[in-house]
Amino acid sequence: MQITNLNLEAQQVLKEADILFTRSEVEAALERMAADITIVLADKNPLLLCMMIGAAVPAGILIPKLDFPLELDYVHVTRYRGETTGGQVKWIKKPGAELNGRTVLLLDDILDEGITLSVLIEECRKNGAVNVFTAVLVDKQINRSGNLIKADFTGLKVPDRYIFGYGMDYKGRLRNAPGIYAVRQV
Repeated sequence: MQITNLNLEAQQVLKEADILFTRSEVEAALERMAADITIVLADKNPLLLCMMIGAAVPAGILIPKLDFPLELDYVHVTRYRGETTGGQVKWIKKPGAELNGRTVLLLDDILDEGITLSVLIEECRKNGAVNVFTAVLVDKQINRSGNLIKADFTGLKVPDRYIFGYGMDYKGRLRNAPGIYAVRQV
């Protein structure tokens, strides 16, 4: 019964949400990101670490646009666990590939407070990565005073609202929404 209620809630949230970026706008942003990443990393034999679950959708679109050799792995770290607010960082899967001496590109769906991305950058460096670059589909425009993290490659900027679609979820749902949406403000 609870799954049905969550599905009904998600349908209502999508129906009332504000669309921030259409499918074509998101895919154009991923195209630009791919061009920028190629300029910087094409000759570096990078290891691309996809941050699950949110980056799965943008990664599936972005990776085929990177026209150079790379290695792919994933990590799974979460702060939300199906909630709409973040908590402590919890590791589910650390990198399986060797990081020592490598150039790493961390790909995530959203840069919010930067806590998760900071933890991953630190983990990569601790394991010997020589260079760590970051790419995010969206950068939430919030005050990150105490945390000056900024992504090296960014697709789109979004306002400080609860965002979903293209990998980002609303209570574990709507990652597959055909655009980037903001939950309606009340």
